Amino acid sequence: MDKTIYIFGHKNPDTDSVCASICLSYLKNIQGFNTEPRILSNINEETKYVLKKFKVEVPHILNDVKLQIKDINYHKDFKVSINESVYNAFLIMQQNDMSTIPVVNENDLFMGAFAMKDIAKHTILENNTDLKTTYGKILEVINGKEILKFDDDIEGEITNIDLRSTTFYNNNTLNNKTILIVGDRHSIIEDAINKKIKLLIITDGHKIKDEHLEIAKKNKVNIIYTKEDSYEVILTIGYANFISNYHYTKDLVVVNENDEITDFNDLVNKTKHSYYPVLNNANHCLGLVKLSDLRDYHRKEVILVDHNEISQSVDGLEEAKILGIVDHHKLGTLGTMEPINFRSMTVGSTCTIIYELFKENKIKIPNDIASLLLAGIISDTLLLKSPTTTKSDEKALSDLSTLTNIDPETFAIEMFKANDVIKSKSIKEIISMDFKSFKLDKDTIAISQITTLNSKAILKQRSSYIKYLNKEANNSNYKVLLFVITDIFKNGSYILFNESAKSIIKDAFGLKVDEGSFLEEIVSRKKQILPNIMNVLK
Repeated sequence: MDKTIYIFGHKNPDTDSVCASICLSYLKNIQGFNTEPRILSNINEETKYVLKKFKVEVPHILNDVKLQIKDINYHKDFKVSINESVYNAFLIMQQNDMSTIPVVNENDLFMGAFAMKDIAKHTILENNTDLKTTYGKILEVINGKEILKFDDDIEGEITNIDLRSTTFYNNNTLNNKTILIVGDRHSIIEDAINKKIKLLIITDGHKIKDEHLEIAKKNKVNIIYTKEDSYEVILTIGYANFISNYHYTKDLVVVNENDEITDFNDLVNKTKHSYYPVLNNANHCLGLVKLSDLRDYHRKEVILVDHNEISQSVDGLEEAKILGIVDHHKLGTLGTMEPINFRSMTVGSTCTIIYELFKENKIKIPNDIASLLLAGIISDTLLLKSPTTTKSDEKALSDLSTLTNIDPETFAIEMFKANDVIKSKSIKEIISMDFKSFKLDKDTIAISQITTLNSKAILKQRSSYIKYLNKEANNSNYKVLLFVITDIFKNGSYILFNESAKSIIKDAFGLKVDEGSFLEEIVSRKKQILPNIMNVLK
């Protein structure tokens, strides 16, 4: 499947941005893309009401789109079981031009790392007569052929014949743990079979006598035949050992697939290692990342709706690949490294643009998607009363109302009542519900806006709201922090603001304007409130 494209609106999502994300994702998926709608924070009560009413799931939260380890083309699935042979581990490392490989247990849990140097150390310094492996792995390593097999697992001590028979008998004791490597020493073979050794390996292409074979069947002695000479078998059979029978590094610096690349770079600078096993949250090993892999990565792919200001978007956006923007706001500070599809229209709602895209592409709109588009338009145009409303919004709302059989005015009252949560939320929560900041040269202004049928409840706490606005403006260095309480049925808004911005607010909206003033026919942040403030600051 193609990589997932995330479609999302601005921080502090409203009904228009959430519905637009869901509907555009549906449209793109019909067109053959692999997209998911996301939100950047918790949705408000109005949007919850809309999604619940039309039985649409709330999109998952997207915390950021920063580059992570999982976005790197690292050596995925490069690992080996602790019960794999040293020989196969060596081959895997050699084929991948690597000198270290992560080791996992039977549940794919990370155990450590096995390296070429571990093989060399064992060969030179360790006891090479112990063998713990399987019958099949021995066949692989010594190019053997199965003669008799009674045990899958083979564990014992390797013994080879390079002495006269009498000398061998004087110096060796054969038992059920013996793994005997022998050529055509038939007397020794007979004695070994009678003593029920664990495994008999006959080398140099020699044949076992029929009578010896019958005794071996009776005594359940495992037998392997190989054309390799005894010297070659002695040199290589130890590599049939399980990795667990060798020493390997268990205390390693590892990384998680969700670690950010910037943090990984810091880790590399501190530890100076060349390789890092990659794990997931369940401690399963996913592969190995090395320093040279950092040059090859895939940025997360995104489509933005209802915004094009980087300050209003997801964290790490500069590290993502923006494929497109669908918006109805002024051009902001966002830039891209490549040409993108940018659909911008002077309409009152992003959902109006999405509706136009459905029509242009001649894609049928299902009832739940049409209902979401209708809700987004009602919310963002304040039931067509916002000065941002255009003929396109009116036509889209009329068409969608007919399609869904929903009366816009009745539904608008239901929506706005659902969002009237003044008594259940704190001042901070209320102001954060629909909060946007804007950069203007060296100054930053922020405007919070809510639509409510209970503006009196807020105005009763006027002093508390102003106190919060003053504190937040000071802490965040906002030149202007304005709180707009919109009443669509009165067709206007009450305003509260930080006291240091009083002269700016008076110049923007009139000298008689003060804390709690009602601004008639002022309902649009985008078209009325923000431009007035910007004109003053310029």
